[in-house]
Amino acid sequence: MKAFRGSILHCLGDPGEASDPAAWEYFEDGLLVVADGRVEAVGDAATLAESLPSQAEITDYRGKLIVPGFIDCHVHFPQLDIIGSFGAQLLDWLNQYAYPAEARFADAAHAREVATAFVDELLRNGTTTALVFGTVHPHSADAIFEAAESKGMRLVAGKVLMDSNCPEALRDDPESAYADSKALIEKWHGRGRLGYAITPRFALTSSPEQLAAAGRLAAEYPDVWIHTHLAENMEEVATIARQFPQSRSYLDVYDGFGLLREKSVFAHCLHMDHEDRRCMASKGGAAAFCPTSNLFLGSGLFDLPAMRAAGVSSGLGTDVGGGTSLSLLRTASEAYKVLHMQEHALPSMQALYLATLGAAEALRLDDRIGNFAAGKEADFVVLDVEGSSLSARRCAATASIEEKLFALMTLADDRHVAATYLLGNIVDMY
Repeated sequence: MKAFRGSILHCLGDPGEASDPAAWEYFEDGLLVVADGRVEAVGDAATLAESLPSQAEITDYRGKLIVPGFIDCHVHFPQLDIIGSFGAQLLDWLNQYAYPAEARFADAAHAREVATAFVDELLRNGTTTALVFGTVHPHSADAIFEAAESKGMRLVAGKVLMDSNCPEALRDDPESAYADSKALIEKWHGRGRLGYAITPRFALTSSPEQLAAAGRLAAEYPDVWIHTHLAENMEEVATIARQFPQSRSYLDVYDGFGLLREKSVFAHCLHMDHEDRRCMASKGGAAAFCPTSNLFLGSGLFDLPAMRAAGVSSGLGTDVGGGTSLSLLRTASEAYKVLHMQEHALPSMQALYLATLGAAEALRLDDRIGNFAAGKEADFVVLDVEGSSLSARRCAATASIEEKLFALMTLADDRHVAATYLLGNIVDMY
């Protein structure tokens, strides 16, 4: 048995714009008790310490903040090396930066090297679970799964399906896409902490035949995830309307091919109407809110209140490399600004929810991760408010945990991650 002492904060539900105090729990001097990689108990240190067995190992993080491990609902590991690439909107950016970078993944050794670096960067930023895009190459999925497995990290990923409106070097075909994905599902899905996601890039780069093949896989494997992009850019949306004139909307394209269901996660979801959101909610789909890439590529603003009102689960996604940081703290800061521009609030507790329990709910993993409920996997992050001189100064002037968390959300980055734990074991990040 292990125990970790420090200030402890986690969400019990969605705090909403009102920052409902019943939806989160804070122990200024708390104790997180872990046994066999799972949460045994969480509470006040003075109370829980009395019940600890004498041989329990206690790690002292007093002065620091312990929160559940961050969960990234949408990110591209092959785009790690093009983060911060200047000056284009989505479709031009894909052609200028993303596709050339992904073509390099024909080299399996390159895929493995980037996958290892990517997983290390996630953990360095306190991300303990991620939903990840690979490339069209089957060995890209092998590479990211191998890298995550070597760390004991929970990760869901898949090989990209792409057979039209894309470079020849990055094309598969409906038959090979089906066969390769099926083989990867059989190899990786449910292996340890790993899960597979059927991954059509977006409807623009998939023929009807390929989307039908993806739908066939989804029917054969109802327990796997579906991961794709939706309504990110206005030009993209207009092109989809011309490509699939029989469909009511972009979402309807996916629905028509059996790709909208529980465990379907759609990145962006910016240009949607109420009927789309209602339909997504009714069938159990979820949205990944990717504020840094939406701002960086000039795509639009995510309407979180409309998603919540419709009953759509949402979690934060970094969307690197269109996104500009693998830190979900930095991502939450940009989410605040996106909502502020729409005259909505994003209190710090709701931001924490979107990066932890809310993200777990969006991925249908909230029975295993997302907070410190007894029995859940003990993935957590230790945040150091003194990670920079400015954050130390600002946090010293805060009057509440909500204010301190907001200051961290605004100012923090990987320097503020003192430690990352997977199943109660510290990760060597350096």
